[in-house]
Amino acid sequence: MRIAHVTATFPPYLAGTGNVAYHNARLLHERGHQVTVFTAKTPGGAAPTFPFRVMQLPALFRLGNAPFTPGLLSRLQGFDLIHLHYPYIFGAELAWLASRLYRTPLLFTYHNRLQERTPIKRELFGLYNALVEPLIFLSASRILAVRKEHLLAQHPALGQDARVREAPNGVDTRLYSPGDPLEARRALGVSAQTPVALFVGALDLAHRFKNVDGLIRAFARVRVPAAELWIVGEGGLRAELEGLAGQLGLQERVRFLGRRTPEELPALYRAADVSVLPSSGVESFGLVLLESLACATPVIASALPGVRTLVADGVDGHLVAPGDELALAAALELRLRERQAGRAMGQRGREKAVRLYDWEAIGDQLEQLYREVVGEWSLRFS
Repeated sequence: MRIAHVTATFPPYLAGTGNVAYHNARLLHERGHQVTVFTAKTPGGAAPTFPFRVMQLPALFRLGNAPFTPGLLSRLQGFDLIHLHYPYIFGAELAWLASRLYRTPLLFTYHNRLQERTPIKRELFGLYNALVEPLIFLSASRILAVRKEHLLAQHPALGQDARVREAPNGVDTRLYSPGDPLEARRALGVSAQTPVALFVGALDLAHRFKNVDGLIRAFARVRVPAAELWIVGEGGLRAELEGLAGQLGLQERVRFLGRRTPEELPALYRAADVSVLPSSGVESFGLVLLESLACATPVIASALPGVRTLVADGVDGHLVAPGDELALAAALELRLRERQAGRAMGQRGREKAVRLYDWEAIGDQLEQLYREVVGEWSLRFS
């Protein structure tokens, strides 16, 4: 099959949607299909080399993480299937139009809803959701939900829609695996006795809902001597977050490690006593939680639709009420004090990641779904 993936973000940009698009493309390429990923040109440097075709199109302008790449439309001709990673303002409309013009089936993965805290963008996104989003939903041959609970929390009318399929995110359990917990600590000059909490994620405005400021405030309440918080990621919020850490007197205990490659992340997960996803907004899945569990490191996460079905509270991690900094601080303190018990939780998380979320099994399911959609489309237009 000739498969097109359309995504607003893609590696090396650190974000879950682009990461999922990469693995979806990789898995189908490895199964012998012709895969092309369409995304915007990465600002500030050349992209890494990929085993499949990646077309970085020039953007006329951007609305946050949504680039307007008019060249996308003509390039979507000649494919057997278009796989859109939603939300993607501008790209979604062009993928929809290409599907109509070129009679190509469109399916999309619903990663999350559009989110914005500023009043003007919030109004614009609300208008988009009311006028444009229904077009995309109605025209799709399949709607893939990384967690069906999350999708239906946003769109309850889809509860009986036969086009909806759950297609969870996966993890490379060979790359993300248990190993030397001291490797990253040695590189950073941190002793084995130092309790460490870890956050991994983008630090840009589009990801403010990750609530890293709330995490820093919660960490300030943790009474565990010498404990550290490592923050991995880059973006426009970094300076603001560094300032907050300084105001709270945490400049020696909160480390900003910048952007790290997927190959560098496992050592950081292994080094941590717990990984944290403190989101206050909507999360569809929480891929970083799965990466951490695969490395046998327990997690703390906000009890949001989608996320709360990934974490077994008290078994391989802890769930806290979104935005509850006192509860987050208590969970952090527990895991940073009782480190040995945390290792047992992490091992249970590793077993779950291997059993349920290995990318290879998910790749087989995705390939079968693609064949199903293409077969239906062929009958429709034969």
